[in-house]
Amino acid sequence: MVGRTAVVSRFRHPERQPEEAYFENWFRGQGYEVLTLEKKLYFEGAGDLLGFPEYWFGGHRQRSDIRVFPILSERFHREIIPLELIDSRFYHLDTCLCPLSGGELLYFPAAFDRDGQTAIAARIPDSHRLIVPENEALQFACNAVCVGKHVVLPAGCPTTQTWLRLRGYETHTVQLDEFMKSGGSAKCLTLALD
Repeated sequence: MVGRTAVVSRFRHPERQPEEAYFENWFRGQGYEVLTLEKKLYFEGAGDLLGFPEYWFGGHRQRSDIRVFPILSERFHREIIPLELIDSRFYHLDTCLCPLSGGELLYFPAAFDRDGQTAIAARIPDSHRLIVPENEALQFACNAVCVGKHVVLPAGCPTTQTWLRLRGYETHTVQLDEFMKSGGSAKCLTLALD
């Protein structure tokens, strides 16, 4: 979602492809401009495109195609920094990276190739990067929702919660164990419409 424009996902796996028409119809019905991509270009939406007001990070390899990012960059006049996801446990960018409202970043570096780790380090100062421990990354600590100084994240991520509190964020933990069996957490239950 960018303003009143919705980019409809092109899902890689056939099981999810029927969802595309429902999303497109809903957005059109609500008066949004809908941008659709070529069928051969996979892009799984807000799960693979996250960032800050001045630039975005784009996750690729597992589910989304890197060739989508130049198209979206040109359309929305925003720099997109591609990050290759190399660990199959982290199939979308939002499972291993979470931009925060104060310019900080929660992330699990081992999910990215060396170039991706370098790109993140070049954009985000060390003091603003929280390396989430592997056990909490697997608990989907990075699949959090940040609204202002409030962060909603799954229960069971005490190190991440402590770091967030030290940075002035108020944390709200939610029991999401059942939903996490499907491969997602708090962020996967949302879509920002602003």
